[in-house]
Amino acid sequence: MQNTTTKKSNPLFEILFNVFIPSFILMKFSGDEHLGTAMALVVALLFPIVYGGMDLIRNKKFNFIAALGFISVLLTGGIGLLELDTRWLALKEALIPGLIGLAVLGSTFTRYPFMQKMILNDTVLNLSLITERLKENGQSAQFERCLTSSNYLFASTFAFSSAMNYFLATWIVTSPAGTAQFNEELGKLTLYSYPIIAIPSMLMMLGIFYYVWRQIRAMTSLETEQIFHTK
Repeated sequence: MQNTTTKKSNPLFEILFNVFIPSFILMKFSGDEHLGTAMALVVALLFPIVYGGMDLIRNKKFNFIAALGFISVLLTGGIGLLELDTRWLALKEALIPGLIGLAVLGSTFTRYPFMQKMILNDTVLNLSLITERLKENGQSAQFERCLTSSNYLFASTFAFSSAMNYFLATWIVTSPAGTAQFNEELGKLTLYSYPIIAIPSMLMMLGIFYYVWRQIRAMTSLETEQIFHTK
């Protein structure tokens, strides 16, 4: 039988190829005595592009978030190579998470809110038992409201990311595009955005999942091992 299981990406490699290596190249090899401004930018941005392409080939599955990340990298390269005003970089940094946040928020008013689609997954949760117990306890409508609230909270994490990206970009990247200083500052922006934005955003998302899990337990009186598939 053919194995169709999606191969999970290694988080260490993701950080290495998308954050640390590009940042190191931009900060250390942008001078004329090394790669030069344009070539350092191209080489640095090749790492996340190649890594994303390999991930797509390996999993043979289109990922909307990964596609936005790919577009973001290309826009960054375009701003640097075309020597555009750094304000465009700040706007670009805020635009990507902003678009995702708007998509999540907009899904609240559709039949398939993002959090409902992501959380109510029968491969992870024992949905038949959870749904049955919610109906028995008369909590189905309350649980729908819980999912709606979690959707708003999830959208807010991207609003936070968008605002922080814009602030960091305007604070760190102040040199004109096309200069070695611009590349170095871009490297710092990539490096700093991980602990200042990515980690807090992930903690916020984990908090949302914890909130939903607590609500399921309270509304169904099920134990954790009953809520999740153990096999």
